[in-house]
Parts: sequence; C-alpha cells; structure tokens
Amino acid sequence: MNKGILVYAEVNKSNYVQPVFFELVSEAQKLSQKLDNTPIMALIITKPGNSKKFNEGFEKFGVDKVFVVEDDKLENYTTEFYAKAALDAISKIKPEIILIGATNQGRDLAPRIASVLHAGLTADCIELDITENGKLAATRPTFGGQLMATILSKSEIQMATVRQGVFKPMEKDTPKITEYIYIKPEIYGMYERVKILNFIKNIDIERNKLLDAKIIVAGGKGMKNPQGFGMLQTLADKLNAEVGATRGAVEMGLAPQSMQIGQTGLTVSPKIYIACGISGAIQHIVGMQNSDKIFAINIDKESPIFEHCDYGIVGDVFEVIPRLINML
Repeated sequence: MNKGILVYAEVNKSNYVQPVFFELVSEAQKLSQKLDNTPIMALIITKPGNSKKFNEGFEKFGVDKVFVVEDDKLENYTTEFYAKAALDAISKIKPEIILIGATNQGRDLAPRIASVLHAGLTADCIELDITENGKLAATRPTFGGQLMATILSKSEIQMATVRQGVFKPMEKDTPKITEYIYIKPEIYGMYERVKILNFIKNIDIERNKLLDAKIIVAGGKGMKNPQGFGMLQTLADKLNAEVGATRGAVEMGLAPQSMQIGQTGLTVSPKIYIACGISGAIQHIVGMQNSDKIFAINIDKESPIFEHCDYGIVGDVFEVIPRLINML
C-alpha cells in the first residue's frame, strides 16, 4: 500500500533549492495530520555530493526522509534523465501523494512522471486538502479562471503542482531527525537527446522582487493611464513597497508583464496588499489571496474586490491616493 507525501526538492541553476519546496513541505505538514501523520519525504536529484549542503533545511522543516538521487549525468536538468531518475526513486518510495513546484522544470517533469505512473495530476493548484476518504482534493481555477474546480484522482498515486507563493512556509521550525537514503539511478545507456554546451545567466530575468515584497501596491485598469501607475510608484516609494499590476492593466500597456499578478502571472503573499482600481476578478484574486492584509480602493462599491479585502475605501483612486501620499 502506498504511503507518505513526497515533495520534489528542485535544485536550480544557482545551486539552491527552489523556495516553493519549503512552501509545499509546510502544506504537507497539514495534509499529513489528516492522514494519521503519514511521513513527509523529499526527493532531491543532483550531482554527486551536492545534496548535503541542504540537510539543515530538510531537518528544520520537519522532513522525515530525504531520498537522494545523485549522478554525474544529473548535474544539468534534462527531461529524460531526470524523469528516469525520479521514477527509479518513486518505484522504491511508493508515496501516496507527490507534490511538485510549478516551476519551468516542475511543469516539464511532473507530466512525464504522471504519464508513466498512470497517476492523476492536477496542475497549478491554489488549495490542497484531504477528503474524509483520505484522498487528495486539489483545487484549481478552470474555465479561464471563471470557476474553481476541486479535483479528486482515481489513481493510487495522486499528484499536484503548485506555483510559488500560493502557500506560506512555516514561521517556526519543526525540526526532526531526518533519515537520508541514497538511490543510484539506472540511467546509463540512455540516449542523451539534448546536451548543454554552455549556460549564460540572464541578469534581466533575475528573481522578481514582487515575490519577496512585504508590501505591494497593485493597479488595475482603473488606473487608466501611465500617469496613474506613476502615482502608484510614488505611493510605493513612500511605503518601501513594490508595484504590481493586473492582467488587464498589462494588456492596456500600463505596466510590463513582469509586474503581472494573478492566474497567468505571479502568485504573491505580502504582509500588505493595496489594490487600486482593481475590480477583483477571480483570475487576479488567486494570485494575491494569501496576503496577510488586503486594502482596496475602488469607485464602484459593488466591485468583487470588496468581498476579498480586510479594509476598503469606496472612492476615486485619483483622489484617494494623492491624499494618502500627502499623509505619508
């Protein structure tokens, strides 16, 4: 019988574990309690000797077992080698749930694993829970973000991918004595379809500051023009905050795509989120709903955003925000 929750610990090109892993481990702790404290396990695939530098993090976050797959051929990510390495490990681990971060690598790797295992895979989840029957209930937007669907898998192994920022890592350490198990992958003799000749880091696409921001001032189509977003930047500067945008604002050319928050953009979880001229469509809400405190400014008192905020101001953003700037 399959048992345990396995979380994939992706090592990126900067040679650290992707932060989404720790967010997923924190959520796995909650799921584990509903499954009679089933063990929480991690799978890390990397070059020889590289995994030990992450041991402290695994232990602090309460991982029961870490399965380490190391080989010289696994220094750089390739779909075929990593999928085979992961499947070799999973065949020995036999987990009931597999959680993978919805990174570029995770979105490539997860369906490969699911296809071979004939496992149900729910992508880009925004909520995870356990049913009374002990099945994983994975919730994600559907029909273009108009509805939320909770999906149950019929397969013995259940899989889900989750974007960074959907869940929050634990605020307090929950240390455990972690067991490390090394697995040798059977990848020799495999044909290498793609070979990386060189890797050049693009400094223009470094980690987005919105992902780490404590305060975010976000604008929607209600900001109307670039001057409106300039006003948001002034407010953000006063608050030591970052500026975000809705998809509608990006499509209007008011902000670059790198600032987009929502289903097709970033998922953020700041301490304070100030929504300015944002109607509150579900496509945007799923990207910021885990903010600690949400403030909304909108001239339409019927806007859905007021159903999701802690504090709301019904008013014209071009009157309210200048007054806030003056007060600050």
